[in-house]
Amino acid sequence: MRTQVVIIGGGPSGLLLGQLLHRRGVGAVVLERKTREYVLGRIRAGVLETGLVNLMEEAGVAERLHRDGFVHAGTRIAVGGEMFHIDFKALTGTPVIVYGQTEVTRDLYDAREAVGAQTEFEVDHVLIHDAESDRPHVTFEQNGQQKRIDCDFIAGCDGSHGVSRQSIPLTIRREYEKTYPFGWLGVLSHTPPVDDELIYANSERGFALCSMRNRNLSRYYVQCALSDHPEDWTDAAFWQELKRRLPREVAERLVTGPTIEKSIAPLRSFVTEPMRWGRLFLCGDAAHIVPPTGAKGLNTAASDVHYLYNGLRQYYEEADSEGIDRYSERALARVWKAERFSWWFSGLLHRYPDQSRFDLKMQQADLAFLRDNQAQQRAFAENYVGLPY
Repeated sequence: MRTQVVIIGGGPSGLLLGQLLHRRGVGAVVLERKTREYVLGRIRAGVLETGLVNLMEEAGVAERLHRDGFVHAGTRIAVGGEMFHIDFKALTGTPVIVYGQTEVTRDLYDAREAVGAQTEFEVDHVLIHDAESDRPHVTFEQNGQQKRIDCDFIAGCDGSHGVSRQSIPLTIRREYEKTYPFGWLGVLSHTPPVDDELIYANSERGFALCSMRNRNLSRYYVQCALSDHPEDWTDAAFWQELKRRLPREVAERLVTGPTIEKSIAPLRSFVTEPMRWGRLFLCGDAAHIVPPTGAKGLNTAASDVHYLYNGLRQYYEEADSEGIDRYSERALARVWKAERFSWWFSGLLHRYPDQSRFDLKMQQADLAFLRDNQAQQRAFAENYVGLPY
């Protein structure tokens, strides 16, 4: 086979890149290790920045997003039994949209199938060859057969455990990492959301988050120990602990019920540099991981897609390589700002095992400053709704 761009990874970033390129007449083949059903079964975040929404519109897949998504003009932060509101729309003129990552992925798969674009599922042993040359190719195994695709460029959208990042030599690759001493226990339940906006809570018992997927599907989280397992938590124990971490008026109106999914996610900050090696480009989790506190994972992947798509469009339409030559520089400049916000917001809301009394006072002062200072709220809102590309 031959195509212009091989996209390794059939998650939202790979699919979005493929759809954007298709609409510009650039051929792309997507390789996905799992089945479509498996990919759509993943439970992920659902807060979309305006930049991602704009890319979905440009890709022609925003109709359902605008019909079914929830426009959020702000968020609530609870501290010590009290809440304050940060108004994104008033401070920045821009809201966010709550629309599940699974639904983003579904829309992109449907669009790809509608135009007959090539997606290869259940591929194994993917290898990248000659990425430093002007004739790279990718080999893989599918249904017991060895296959090869020649291409102009390779987009590594295959996550933190994929082959793409590992293909960059250690002599070139630099990695930066911070691990956090706690995780998030998350549950999904067929219950109405407790509020019409997200609630982030800092309590003496630890962090909590009230989120949603639709009018009868809620997503809740509590900070937990890394040694915990989902089966350690009964539904009753989870709901009881969540209520303890929320202001009384919120806890009293919380509707509980059987959980349909329960999982624990560790928190991690990670960046690899550079994000380009020869004709291989890293996108999304292949290049960086953020704690979920600031809802930046999918959105930062989308900013990578923006820079790479426009670089490739410039290359094919204008015979100009400036966009792809500066891809890593431009993408990383925004990545590090998203990493900073996610790290700072995580530090603001969680209780740390080694937190001293002084550290706790500083955290409380930081939260009070955010509550009382409009300039700080504006800076927070600008980061939360998404820095410009």
